[in-house]
Amino acid sequence: MDEKPRAAGPPVDESREPEEIRQDIEASREELGDTAAALAQKADVKAQAKQKVAQAKQSAATKKDEVLGQAQQASPDAARSVADQAGQKARENPVPVAVAGGFAAGFVLGRLTRR
Repeated sequence: MDEKPRAAGPPVDESREPEEIRQDIEASREELGDTAAALAQKADVKAQAKQKVAQAKQSAATKKDEVLGQAQQASPDAARSVADQAGQKARENPVPVAVAGGFAAGFVLGRLTRR
């Protein structure tokens, strides 16, 4: 009853060689070191926050590149079609366009002369 119960490892055996015991101790030390490193990593809140920020930045940059690519693909065709439609309307109805242009020119000249 003098013997205390052990939590892990092979059962105590009087016939074990000292080298086997040393190997068990070394394995236990390595396991303990790995466990301590894992706990330290989990406890490092600042490093975890930095990692989350880096992931968020990467995600945002990827999304930005994706959206810009889609906009570049869509913009030239859409702008060209709007410009073509406006040009077509101006050719079909030149009088309203001339009146609008004259109004705009008069407005600009009026603003410039008031200064």
